[in-house]
Amino acid sequence: MPRFLYFAKDASGNPVKGVVEAKDRNIALDILHRRGLAILSLKQDTVKAGSKLNQIFNKVSLMDLVLFTRQLATMIESGIPLPQAFEILYEQTTRTYFKKVIYAIKEDIESGESLSNAMSKFPDVFSPLYIYMVKAGEASGALSEILNRLAAYLEDANKLISKVKGAMIYPVTVLTIAILITIGLLVFVVPRFKEMFESLGGKLPLPTRVLIAISEGLKQYIVFVFIVVVILILAFIRFISTEKGRYAFDSFMLRVPVFGDLMKKVSIAKFAKTLATLLRSGVPILDGLEIVAKVSGNKVVEQRLLATKDNIKGGENISTPLEKAKIFPPMVYRMVAVGEQTGELEKMLNKIAEFYEDQVNSAVEALTSLMEPMIMVVLGTLIGSIVMSLFLPIFNISKLFR
Repeated sequence: MPRFLYFAKDASGNPVKGVVEAKDRNIALDILHRRGLAILSLKQDTVKAGSKLNQIFNKVSLMDLVLFTRQLATMIESGIPLPQAFEILYEQTTRTYFKKVIYAIKEDIESGESLSNAMSKFPDVFSPLYIYMVKAGEASGALSEILNRLAAYLEDANKLISKVKGAMIYPVTVLTIAILITIGLLVFVVPRFKEMFESLGGKLPLPTRVLIAISEGLKQYIVFVFIVVVILILAFIRFISTEKGRYAFDSFMLRVPVFGDLMKKVSIAKFAKTLATLLRSGVPILDGLEIVAKVSGNKVVEQRLLATKDNIKGGENISTPLEKAKIFPPMVYRMVAVGEQTGELEKMLNKIAEFYEDQVNSAVEALTSLMEPMIMVVLGTLIGSIVMSLFLPIFNISKLFR
């Protein structure tokens, strides 16, 4: 349904603004007039919640969500009604899109919808895990406690993701700068040397001739090369946006040396932490496995966990299907088996999560240590080859003069 942004004055003359859903503009005006508002401006919201464009340009960060969840939990604990709590959150939030989301949820709650249903309309902000835990909190009457637990989980997840991203930022940044410097040398510096070499006469060394040929080709076809690179990037993005493409890419990433091992450890830590959090909140194991699969971030892990869920439906315990899935090492399903036998599955899952979070920290440090000398070798070889190719004729300048 279309959404309209309004700016108005209430019966006391105070300015108010917000969002209203209606089939068209006239119905939106009617709804607002019935609320006793004098409309100053009313325009349709062109950004749709959940759209691809919205996900790219209006993404709500994990830390924004953590702060929102903590504040909401505190206000519920203090006995503040949900509509009033969301009014306060609306005033405090600075991000434009998140403000719209909060206001829309407030309106839905005021119209009689549950909090989980209102949040489920914004899948680009609230994950299935978030929605299901809120639903469990509503059913158990312990919404504030579960929101605090959810905030703690999101904080841990953010730390884990930040560590992996941090390990990749340095090498990617350095390599990007190196590529730009190389292109700059080939396009702007090498042609100057070429003019100087031509004035000297004589036959240039092979490396220099190859470098000049690359430089001339790049200068001549730079626009074509740029277009090809853009097309390849767009084709790759389109490929991994499909089910088969994403599965193939995720499968490849898990097999990449060093980095693939890191991704497996992240997946295990995420699986164990998420499932433990859901079980502690009273979510049934089958629903928990489905949610864990959806938020895993890896299609290979997702499909195998969903297959595990189907096996458990047939009467098996959790550890046996996990062993058959062959996505986790033996230690994981053995500890899960012990947790099932002792009735302390949640405790065992937390231990697995803690162990693999430590493993992720060690793997990130090892990856960073390994990447630094590799980057130096690549940069040294690349820039050194260009410099040597340029200066070889200068070393032989006496022969060229003859």
